[in-house]
Amino acid sequence: MKARMTNPAMIVPDAMKSLLALGKAATKADVPPVTHALVHLRSSQINGCSVCVDMHSRELEKEGETNERIFAVAAWREAPYFSDAERAALALAESMTRLSDRSDPVPDDVWNEAARHYDEQALASLVLSIATVNLWNRLNAATRQVAGGQW
Repeated sequence: MKARMTNPAMIVPDAMKSLLALGKAATKADVPPVTHALVHLRSSQINGCSVCVDMHSRELEKEGETNERIFAVAAWREAPYFSDAERAALALAESMTRLSDRSDPVPDDVWNEAARHYDEQALASLVLSIATVNLWNRLNAATRQVAGGQW
């Protein structure tokens, strides 16, 4: 496999620096790093971004997550491995990633469940984090970045 081109964030001046800064800022609230990695992995699975699926699976491993939890992210609704707060974050990630799949992209029940587990700052952190991983997914998928490749 070969990428179509170098990742655009590496070509456009200051883009990589800006995107990395946004990603870092998005994780500054009181949301566990594992929760961010879980939503990143789920959005990346939905978007078919092999680079991000690989990266976020490895990130979860480094955080000490079990294979059962990592492997079950794609089927989180049917797996017993996730807390209610993680489930709320994963549902929010799925809704935000699949915006065009329904007339109400993020239904009130999904939003309200997330808001039940996360205060406004943490919820803002999750929204920014999910939006940012979706941006990376689109850059990587469009240019066919290869999982395991060196950037």
